[in-house]
Amino acid sequence: MKKARLLLFTTILAASILTGCNQQATTQQESGQDQGQEQPAQTAPAQTACTPLETREANSPDQKPTFKEQTRACAITSDVAFDVTVLAKNLEKPWAVEPLPNGDLLVTEKPGRLRIVSATGQVGQPITGLPKVDARGQGGLLDVALSPNFATDNTIYWSFSEPRLKGNATSVARGKLSSDRKRLEQVRVIFQAMPPFEGTMHYGSRLAFGPDGMLYVTLGERSDKQIRPQAQHMDSHMGKILRITPDGKPAPGNPFTGQNNALPEIWTVGHRNVQSAAFDADGKLWIVEMGPQGGDELNLIEKGKNYGWPLVTFGEEYSGSPVPNAVTTKEGFEDPVYYWDPVIAPSGAQFYTGDAFPGWRNNLFVGGMKDHVLVRLQIEDGKVTGEEHLLQDKDQRVRDVRQGPDGALYIVTDQENGELWKIAPKQ
Repeated sequence: MKKARLLLFTTILAASILTGCNQQATTQQESGQDQGQEQPAQTAPAQTACTPLETREANSPDQKPTFKEQTRACAITSDVAFDVTVLAKNLEKPWAVEPLPNGDLLVTEKPGRLRIVSATGQVGQPITGLPKVDARGQGGLLDVALSPNFATDNTIYWSFSEPRLKGNATSVARGKLSSDRKRLEQVRVIFQAMPPFEGTMHYGSRLAFGPDGMLYVTLGERSDKQIRPQAQHMDSHMGKILRITPDGKPAPGNPFTGQNNALPEIWTVGHRNVQSAAFDADGKLWIVEMGPQGGDELNLIEKGKNYGWPLVTFGEEYSGSPVPNAVTTKEGFEDPVYYWDPVIAPSGAQFYTGDAFPGWRNNLFVGGMKDHVLVRLQIEDGKVTGEEHLLQDKDQRVRDVRQGPDGALYIVTDQENGELWKIAPKQ
């Protein structure tokens, strides 16, 4: 009797293992992970049986990731049906979109205009009262964010490249939207990055209010080699993430307050050009940073940490030469959670938390300007476990992505005749 039971148990166990393997292979094919390549032996760990989304030759093929999951994640495919509706066209180089509580949307245009586009797509006239911007090169009117208390104070914040006596730099202003929504009142520049510089590149900048009610501001290092080292200098705002109060003052608890010549607004150090910033459901700040050629980075931001630029980086100069005196990893500097080589040219980011797309919940969406895609990242236990590129058929540079109160995603595309899109469940 015991031998019969043992034989029956062994037969059932073998059948279960075979069925599980067959189901795994079918799932890989249906999800697009099998793209004509021979499947690995079933004895291999299941997590290694995938095809990376990125298969092109790297710009820096001799550089190796610090850990296995740091680049070229598995290709994943959304089991999500959605429609893309063009709400507005002929926007001039839109840079940011910010949904309003009633379903309308604020949109910035790089030359210095802020508009409201209604939920049905009616484009309003430019809102008056904004200060002058320096719109040369990568400058202009950049990000826009609602006050955490917008429902009661009607206050909005925006970042822009501000003309200065000795060049220009990123500044942050705030103002109160008038009751007729045609003008900004009580406008005040609450923060000016220092020092000014006579250049036209790498201003950053994203604005994100944290769960602590403080405003986090991302700044570029202005690109040129003579100012680039200031990303490591504590007496400069260049190449930093800042944490300030809603009034523009250094936030209490900042890590470098009172240290030598350190500027008290600094939260983290060593960034190149950050145009993507978003808080996840746990209140953690993530940024996606434009690196050099072959070195775009996803970073988890932690108080007081140094993220390396220009001393520690993946990639190379646009000329193809190495970044001078740089290494890909070094003790005392934070490794990126993920990097892209070739790059995606990231701009705008949003962790999805809505109910419209349950299959996307807690995924990070990032605008991709180089390959004209919306990047979806699946992040588990602090690691990127899958990547998908959406909207490739639209063939437009995705500059910003934001979630609306209706759970839809709203996107602006970056060109002379830019567009505002709504991504909603397929009807």
